[in-house]
Amino acid sequence: MRRPFVLAAAVALLCAGCATAGAEGRSASAPPAPDPGSLVRKAVAETREGTARIDETIELAAAGNEYRIGVAGGFDFGADRGHLTVDPPWGTARTDEVFADGKVYARGSEGIAAGTWATVSRQEAEVHYLLRAPLNDPEHVLRQLSALRQVSDEGQETVHGVRATHYRGTVDHRTLTLRMAADVRKQMDDARQRLGTDLPVFADAWVDGRGHLVRTRLAVNLGGVEATATMNLTDLGKPVRVTVPDPADAAPGELVKSLVAG
Repeated sequence: MRRPFVLAAAVALLCAGCATAGAEGRSASAPPAPDPGSLVRKAVAETREGTARIDETIELAAAGNEYRIGVAGGFDFGADRGHLTVDPPWGTARTDEVFADGKVYARGSEGIAAGTWATVSRQEAEVHYLLRAPLNDPEHVLRQLSALRQVSDEGQETVHGVRATHYRGTVDHRTLTLRMAADVRKQMDDARQRLGTDLPVFADAWVDGRGHLVRTRLAVNLGGVEATATMNLTDLGKPVRVTVPDPADAAPGELVKSLVAG
């Protein structure tokens, strides 16, 4: 006579367990999507450990005039070494730059004797133009990207043949004026004060499936002044050979800080 009762109790317990498991299954939610800002910072960190070919275009427009500057070469971010060629917008000769041992060597720029290398401290170089890195240093751009705010996922796009996620964010005043020369920073401070808020500077980052940056862009439109800096990164992970000038043949060149770079 007890068997039906025992069987009913067992079934009841089993069903209760099923109901509990089902409730737990329903209550368990999928893990939250990664924060876009953290994904950009991670991509920056990954890129800073490797190598890449840099192809950057800086476009400036003001008072009806337009200028275009080209920067290209190979960079070993992990070793803090690289070589770049700068095409200025004024029709003058190209400038060669070599980054190594905490210094930047430059030749070919106006104000530097032909065939002579001038050298300056990489860390002491300053920004002299809006959205142009000091001595065209791509590491400076990556540092700015790592500080993006209000980052959003803009979806998938194809960048030089690979699928990449497009992220967009804003650049605050502190990041915009990072390492700016005092006179240029004052202009930016005055513009911010007139505007009553940070300048409308936007930044984009394209990250491939391996978590590496393949393109970056900084842009600002102040009404009468526009600036855009677009940097493509290709040949990721390939060796970068850098021939460093003999320091004995390089003269200190304070002019390089403003003539070669931004």
